[in-house]
Amino acid sequence: MTLRTTLLASAAVIWAGVALGQALDLSRGGPTEVTATDGIEWRQADQVVIAHGNAKAIRDGVTIDADRLMARYRPRGGAAAAPTTGESPASSSEIWRFEADGQVQISTATDRAAGDRAVYDIDQAVMVLTGRDLWLTTQDSRITARDSLEYWTPRRMAVARGAAVVTTQDGRRIQGDTIVGYFLEAAPEPPVRGARPAAARPGQPPAGQQAATLAGAPASGPPSVPGAGSKLDRVEAFGNIEIRTATEIVRGDRAVYSPVSGIARVLGNVRITRGENQLNGQEAIVDLTANTARLVSSPGARVQGLIVPNSEQPGADQPGGTRPRPGGRP
Repeated sequence: MTLRTTLLASAAVIWAGVALGQALDLSRGGPTEVTATDGIEWRQADQVVIAHGNAKAIRDGVTIDADRLMARYRPRGGAAAAPTTGESPASSSEIWRFEADGQVQISTATDRAAGDRAVYDIDQAVMVLTGRDLWLTTQDSRITARDSLEYWTPRRMAVARGAAVVTTQDGRRIQGDTIVGYFLEAAPEPPVRGARPAAARPGQPPAGQQAATLAGAPASGPPSVPGAGSKLDRVEAFGNIEIRTATEIVRGDRAVYSPVSGIARVLGNVRITRGENQLNGQEAIVDLTANTARLVSSPGARVQGLIVPNSEQPGADQPGGTRPRPGGRP
């Protein structure tokens, strides 16, 4: 037997905005098909709708998978009471919190995020992933974290906390205690001429599953385009920074990195290590395109270095090989 109910569509927009990396507009609507193997329940007294067992939500190319999905709602606009028995929660209520538990994955054609638990607070417009193996991938980057992974939709900003790492598609890697990534929205692809419009709703769920349609007012703008993901614009890292080039390791207290230029500026207790050689200072410029790093003089601060004459470097023992010096100068 198929169970069908209607909820405010903002729940669908929440996840679409997070997964696609597009600006989140809570005024937009549209249906979302939710399926679950163990049933979907509506607890009127608790003002919550819950999908149990292999729960899946799909909207416009965005898919949310979890062991359990939950939507919490409240009276809309100061309504005096929740809907009566038989009415839809969307008739006089609004979703204020959306939760997913157990093996959570949010995905589109290009962007994916995962964790053990995900919470989206509509009032704060922020998603927080917690648990093990936290990661977020976009068109050109991957961000991982140990403690939590946040996505602030209005700011188009991801915050990774605890042993955080950002890796770009060309292999550049920055590590720190906390990493903040800022994204640009990629331009959506133009529609294909002559393409058929999408069906009004997904097909029936597989046998043994129950389904619910999360629906609301029609969308106020064009639908989200599957595959219109995010591109990394800037990275800020804090605490125990580590950046590696082909021959050097650069450490410091904080860093700012531009994927466009490939340049990272490292500040505070900077240490550039090449083999057994080390240079110390307060600021360094790392060019991850040219694979070089150099200290920058700061007013009132001295640059220090430890040079080991017989420090072995790859290629130094080869015929015609050279032994590079710290700072990226052969």
